[in-house]
Amino acid sequence: KILFAEAEENNLGDNAFDERWDRWFSCSLCEQEYHGVTRCALGWACWKTYVGRPEGDWARGAAMMALGNGLYNAKHYEDAFAVKEAELAMLRRLGDSEENILIVQGNLACTYGELKRLDEALSLRRDVYSRRLKLNGEEHSSTIRAANNYASSLL
Repeated sequence: KILFAEAEENNLGDNAFDERWDRWFSCSLCEQEYHGVTRCALGWACWKTYVGRPEGDWARGAAMMALGNGLYNAKHYEDAFAVKEAELAMLRRLGDSEENILIVQGNLACTYGELKRLDEALSLRRDVYSRRLKLNGEEHSSTIRAANNYASSLL
């Protein structure tokens, strides 16, 4: 929290923000990403750190994503689903970018899959792929990833 606050107060560049924010997700010593219950615990810690900020604040939204992804990573799929649904509703309420909404919908589709809600996962992945195609074009890495996710739902 202190490192991120320092970057904010001193108007440090995007790289400084990213380096400080990444400490929620990866070890600064060995640079490996946290996983499982550690990722979940850090997701909760991140959320508790930034939940007091206004709803439209970047750090608050990113903390909500960290919490949802941490819960998912620890296989707490029902809880992850609730957080991801709330995150999507918040982004829509705030009129956030199509890019950010598609990221959250892609994450939500993965959660549907883990909850064995396969028809909903398929439908959402089809929608994400279609909208990625319109937004980014067929050769963009995000579109290719969305196509792969959609295709995997068909298996």
